[in-house]
Amino acid sequence: MPQLEFSTFGNQIFWLVVALVIIFFVLSKIALPRIAGVLAERQGTITNDLAAAEELKQKAVDAEEAYKKALADARAEANKIVADAKAEIQSDLDAAQAKADAEIAAKTAESEKAISEIRAGALESATEVAKDTTKEILAAMGFSADAKTVDAAVSERIKG
Repeated sequence: MPQLEFSTFGNQIFWLVVALVIIFFVLSKIALPRIAGVLAERQGTITNDLAAAEELKQKAVDAEEAYKKALADARAEANKIVADAKAEIQSDLDAAQAKADAEIAAKTAESEKAISEIRAGALESATEVAKDTTKEILAAMGFSADAKTVDAAVSERIKG
């Protein structure tokens, strides 16, 4: 093996140093600046992406707040509409109830008037029947009485 031959060690060390110096200059002047540039660009991209993510997060928070506000406004509007509808229905119900109460009161007054007329007619009819019955009973018993006397006796008895 030629690498282990001691007579060529000086020559090998020289070329080793030359090769290492060339590699050092190539790496330091060409490869490492490119790698550093890529790393710097990557760091800049990451920083920009983080800033954009933070901005989008803030926009999402703002959008959520706007959504919650719109939802609250919509609920308030819905409650107002429900309250207005309830008030309108209640006023219609009150008007219908008042109309029904008035109709019932009118029919009650008519019914009471008809009942009082029927009572008056029944009293007159009962009085006539009592007078006729009294005359017939007196005639059947053999007594005679004039109409005035029978009318006065029946009237007196009906009064109490």
